Amino acid sequence: MTASRTADVVVVGGGIVGVSTAYFLGDAGLKTLIVERDSIGSHASGFAYGGLSSLAGPGPTEALAAEGMRIHRELAQSLPEQTGTNTEFRYRPSLALALSEEDVEAARDGLAWRRAQKGYKVRWVEPGEVQSIEPRVTGQTFGGMYVEGGADLEPYRLMLALTQAAEQKGATVVGGRVTGLRRDNDRVTGVTLENGDVAADHVVLSMGPWAEAASPWLGWTVPIRPLKGQILRLRAPGPPIRCSIGWDGQYAVTKPDGLVWTGTTEEEVGFDERPTGDARDQITRSFLQVLPSLGDADLVRQTACLRPITPDRQPLLGKAPELEGVYIATGGGRSGILLGPAMGRVIADL
Repeated sequence: MTASRTADVVVVGGGIVGVSTAYFLGDAGLKTLIVERDSIGSHASGFAYGGLSSLAGPGPTEALAAEGMRIHRELAQSLPEQTGTNTEFRYRPSLALALSEEDVEAARDGLAWRRAQKGYKVRWVEPGEVQSIEPRVTGQTFGGMYVEGGADLEPYRLMLALTQAAEQKGATVVGGRVTGLRRDNDRVTGVTLENGDVAADHVVLSMGPWAEAASPWLGWTVPIRPLKGQILRLRAPGPPIRCSIGWDGQYAVTKPDGLVWTGTTEEEVGFDERPTGDARDQITRSFLQVLPSLGDADLVRQTACLRPITPDRQPLLGKAPELEGVYIATGGGRSGILLGPAMGRVIADL
């Protein structure tokens, strides 16, 4: 069958990783076709919290996180100039609270490593100083780790700007669903869509938690699954929470839209993206444990999304085995916005 169109590279999936890949491929002058079954940034990439920090700790993704942070700093300057879209990137401090002696011990164990990382100022603060930083935080803390150098942004705005910039560099976005790979023996020659074929020398599978659907195309099981996360956006009385407050994997901060964003959940419920009352109540209880005086806050919006995770919670990134020209990029988990541009850069370089 003759392909109805051609591209140098087909990117399957219009999330942060896929669009970042197309953006960087544009620098090499390659013609990229992004195939997205819904719309750009319509899943996890458009509904994430958008916190940015490469201080999670030493480990397999340490270098990738540092590169992601570096790229985000660059994009914060270049994207608004290129596209006119404000991604609401801003540097803001964070305060990771210790709510138990175990939290104190864990935080102090990683303090030296975090202090050694370039671009950050990190210090331990005692309970009294916690109150001076944010008086509305509960007095039942054991102190916290105060960090300067982190940032946040509005993920959907980032996706819009990144897509516009990729298109300016030659990328094309089309709606559709890929149903298989075209191949010549052990070499990919394009993709098959529901409404036609696309010939290409390279195919990037950046399908988020849906990447397992590519398993029959590849002849092996892609080890990925969805991890649901929900976020509340609240209209809270009083001044903004200017410092990102973190505790037990949760967070709260006032974003530029004037709302307090707080969450999140980690739910293994398959591909159910619906917001739920149970998650709303769980997040609210946790939020009020740390910021009890904000009990009068009104719920403005509740969002849910599915993050892609692997069995070891490390990204799946690189060339697909036994099929030349195919690349896989997924598994950013809760750090998808941070890691996404770096993952795209890695795939573009490959």
